[in-house]
Amino acid sequence: MTDEDATRPKPGAPNAPNGSDGSGRAEQTDGAAVRDGAAEAALEALQLRAELAELKDRWMRTQADLENYKRRAVREKQDALRFGSENLLKDLLPVIDNLHRALAHAKQGREDDPILTGVDLVLRGFDEVLERHGVKVVPARGTPFDPNRHEAISHIESDAPANTVIDEHQRGYVLHDRLLRPALVTVGKGPTSSSDGAPSRSDDVAKDRRMLNERHTKESR
Repeated sequence: MTDEDATRPKPGAPNAPNGSDGSGRAEQTDGAAVRDGAAEAALEALQLRAELAELKDRWMRTQADLENYKRRAVREKQDALRFGSENLLKDLLPVIDNLHRALAHAKQGREDDPILTGVDLVLRGFDEVLERHGVKVVPARGTPFDPNRHEAISHIESDAPANTVIDEHQRGYVLHDRLLRPALVTVGKGPTSSSDGAPSRSDDVAKDRRMLNERHTKESR
């Protein structure tokens, strides 16, 4: 056998010049398809993670809103139970004021009148019932002035320390920790030396009484 016969391709043998046959091209196509499928799968996974994070955030926000709503509903229910009678009490306070004023006026020189004693007991019972339901009188006379619970209608000179409530013209009330009505009071300015021409304390008191009477007249109208 000559060298030319040895290098000559045998009949029926496939031609494979430098690996560029059909099987190589098929392997390259399959590899590209695999890479494209992996990229699509990775992109889809990223999208799913983003959607999952968004859904989780929405769920957490919904849970927080639900908890806030529950707490608000409980608080509103408690407030409704505690302060449900607020409007009724505000309407009753002027009636109580008038009874106290009438009783104080009638007691002048008639301390032993049994009718007045009975009315006094009724008023005391009324105050006890209100207190059992959370209504209390605002302390006024002799206490430091509290702008959250007192309403000053005048200031006068007094021997008491400055900003001390000297007189009470109308009772104040609180319902639990909520102010129903502030107390109308006169506040002392503290002791000061009087000078000629300055208004006396009695003049100030008379002026305060006139202001109070005018206020009551306007309210009755």
